Amino acid sequence: MATENNNKNKHALITGGTSGIGYELAKCFAEDQYNLVLVARSQEELQQRAQEFTQQYGVAVTTIAKDLFDPKAPFELYNEVKNKGITVNVLVNDAGQGQFGKFVEQDIHRLLQLIQLNTASLTALTHLFLKDMVARNEGKILQLASIASQLPGPWQAVYHATKAYVLSLTEALVVELKNTEVTITALQPGATDTDFFNKADMQDSKIMDTKLSDPADVARDGYNALMKGDDKIISGLKNKVMVGMSNVMPEHMVAEQMNKIQQPKGEEQ
Repeated sequence: MATENNNKNKHALITGGTSGIGYELAKCFAEDQYNLVLVARSQEELQQRAQEFTQQYGVAVTTIAKDLFDPKAPFELYNEVKNKGITVNVLVNDAGQGQFGKFVEQDIHRLLQLIQLNTASLTALTHLFLKDMVARNEGKILQLASIASQLPGPWQAVYHATKAYVLSLTEALVVELKNTEVTITALQPGATDTDFFNKADMQDSKIMDTKLSDPADVARDGYNALMKGDDKIISGLKNKVMVGMSNVMPEHMVAEQMNKIQQPKGEEQ
């Protein structure tokens, strides 16, 4: 663990930082005495978390309520942080959602919102804060990808596609940043016990009958990889095996396997 003297003046900005993996990541940073900039849609939840982290860890917590489904929000967020005089030493792009169902039966406007949140807003925030990091030659970025980034996902086609984008972007930036002191890391969890499934209307998916990962374990894996400057980390042995097998199987077989895992209970295709 890093020492207080190293981190007490540093800031970690975490989107989606009030619940799930984002919340657990915020705890990791607070334990290491990073000051926090928490971003989420609910000001009430942000205030609750700010009070919790301030009391428990003694760190400064700045809260900014933003809806990253809005294309203007990443730019507004960046400007608010700059106007507050905060230097973001670590950016964590955690905010993301999915939507369960067959692609042709989905609301296209909802799917386009997911693309905005999962890829466009993430890209904008990465670009805005990365430029400052490169100029300082200091900083770290953690991108929430997923093992979905390497597995075609029937019943969650757009979500899997957005995570493939996140992984591809991250892997490209790893190379572009190799001669700097700035690092970027992709965290690839599998199905994790968070509110993701409720927001994605996935209660009837067969994946809910599988053992879900603990978000605290996922966050710790991601935090440790980030601090070491690793390019990416697949969290959990089961997920490592699944991705490893997918690398040697034909794509159509991987997609069929994911179809069986994710399809509605009682449905066979």
